[in-house]
Amino acid sequence: MEKTDVTQCSVAVLAGGWSDEREISLASASACSRALQEAGFSRVDILDVAEKDFVSKLVAGDYDVCFVAMHGRYGEDGSIQGLLEIMHIPYTFSGVLASAAGTEKEVAKMIYRSAGIPVPEGVDIPGDQEVSDEQANELVQKLGLPLFVKPAANGSSYGVSRVTAADQIADAVKTAGAEGDRVLVESCIEGTEISVPVIGNDAPRALPIIEVVTGADFYDSTVKYEPSELHHVIPARLPEESYKRAQGLAVAAHKALGCRGASRSDFIVKADGTPVILETNTIPGMTESSLLPDSARRDGIEFPQLCKMFVEWALEAYAERSAE
Repeated sequence: MEKTDVTQCSVAVLAGGWSDEREISLASASACSRALQEAGFSRVDILDVAEKDFVSKLVAGDYDVCFVAMHGRYGEDGSIQGLLEIMHIPYTFSGVLASAAGTEKEVAKMIYRSAGIPVPEGVDIPGDQEVSDEQANELVQKLGLPLFVKPAANGSSYGVSRVTAADQIADAVKTAGAEGDRVLVESCIEGTEISVPVIGNDAPRALPIIEVVTGADFYDSTVKYEPSELHHVIPARLPEESYKRAQGLAVAAHKALGCRGASRSDFIVKADGTPVILETNTIPGMTESSLLPDSARRDGIEFPQLCKMFVEWALEAYAERSAE
């Protein structure tokens, strides 16, 4: 399908679902729907993926493109992308493989390493493992303190614990294990916390870097959804060399994972200026005050224009795949 004016496309904004981030997804969907209408799209419908008649509504709607505003399990992990591939419907953001790889933190770390992107040292363990005192001490000896214990495939900091003593590890693993099958125990990297948005398909580019100032132990799910002006410093206060290096690594992560449309990679910049990647979000938060839209605005891209660009990239990617 080729349309010179993408605003003539009918858009289904996919939201909700069953993950911990359902409410955040619905907020993103509402914001994106308004933005698309402001950009000139005349038909924009929000569909809750968790509704029993979701698929029938999607089919009956005869939509030209889906705007995926889902986060976490089933939305950001390749699941909804697989359904849309089967249905031959263009959709925003990354495909099945990039979505799945980006969600699985240990898989993503393997890909980062192969691309020369520094990663924290860590250990991947089963989510149902009972961690003995001996095993906890071994983890401390290997990784030091403090540690981060997190689900290997979840988002928005759900199930994440910052551990400062060996006797806290067993409970932290249980908390993280309740969110998924695998748990990642990682060294805590000290430094400046930043987030680097990247937009585009074949020629992606980094947007201005956001420095995240929390006043908390880490950027947890509470802090993430407080007003952006409390925690976002744009551009990040980094030396020029470290700033450019972080932007380059974020683009490298986007390409290595095979992302398209958008991604947002989070880093800690160590005292020596080295950015160490923590994770890549393949569907970043999409309210107007979220990190990526906040950065895009600083770059001169208002939210309605940004959402329109995502639709354009979705149609572009679909046309390229269809031509193969």
